[in-house]
Amino acid sequence: MEYDKRQLLMDAFALKETPRVPCGFWHHFVLGRDQFIADKDPALQQKIVDGHRAYYKLVRPDMMKMMNEGFFGYPPIMDNDLRTGKDLLKIRAIGADHPWVTDQVKHVQRIIDQFDGEVMTFYNMFSPLQNIRIRFDFLDLEYDRFVQLAERYPEELAAAGEEMKKDYLALVQRLFEETSLDGIYFCVQNVQSPMYTKERYDRILGPSERAVLELANKYSKYNILHICGYAHHTNDMNYYLDYEAGCYNWAVHTEGLSIAEGRKLFPGKCILGGFDNNPGTLIDTGTREELRDYTGRLIRENGYKGYILGADCSIPNQIDDRRVRDITDAAKAFPNPAF
Repeated sequence: MEYDKRQLLMDAFALKETPRVPCGFWHHFVLGRDQFIADKDPALQQKIVDGHRAYYKLVRPDMMKMMNEGFFGYPPIMDNDLRTGKDLLKIRAIGADHPWVTDQVKHVQRIIDQFDGEVMTFYNMFSPLQNIRIRFDFLDLEYDRFVQLAERYPEELAAAGEEMKKDYLALVQRLFEETSLDGIYFCVQNVQSPMYTKERYDRILGPSERAVLELANKYSKYNILHICGYAHHTNDMNYYLDYEAGCYNWAVHTEGLSIAEGRKLFPGKCILGGFDNNPGTLIDTGTREELRDYTGRLIRENGYKGYILGADCSIPNQIDDRRVRDITDAAKAFPNPAF
């Protein structure tokens, strides 16, 4: 029996017993430089829209988390060396009417339109200062540069966050007021440095992160906080215990923190996850039977209340979408016996 997918997910957020466990995975549709330039390339935007549509039609997920790729290139951090404190202080807000905001809002609605209102939709957003790290990691391929910048110029980094925050607040406001988006998928990560204690993190990154999440929460109770363990980066979860969201997602396998243990940290909240997303793991190499068995195990362990089956983070692009469809179908094969 098929159930209304929007209601299924809303019930999971509300910690209601669900007739089956909802399921959602996602991956990128463009890579590298293309992730930063779609705001200037309509053809690339169309490729991203088409990618979301094709994925949805094949996988038939219970939710759609939409990538903000193509718009990773926030203008004030693109034409900027970002190597000194002075570079950070050059970052200035661009305003709510800048094409990076307005085109992005139109782009999001175009993606949402592909799903015919059948599922809840969530838009990926990196916290403001994490977007600088994304540029270094995904475009410049300089993986230690963000930590170096954060260690050497903490006050300038905080000032940059205050400027970036203005545009991220404008984007959140316009997304919720001008599209049919249900929530944001808000990505945070510890600064991978022992210098960044919780006190320093709260002072340097916290203000911009909390402001964006708090505004999103005023518009929707369906926002997801993603504590990112991509590339096996680890996090102290205690940094985010007071980051309010409707659902929480972290790298179960990288962090060594199970769904059950995470529920103790985020009591009374919906939890998303279960599968390791890394290449060479079960989602990449397992047989259909192994995927089905592991899906059943996750459902048995985590139950039918406040749980969405998914992965630690974005899954590798080389994984065939039909494997994700196999997991989605497997989740439907384990209905709640109480219904």
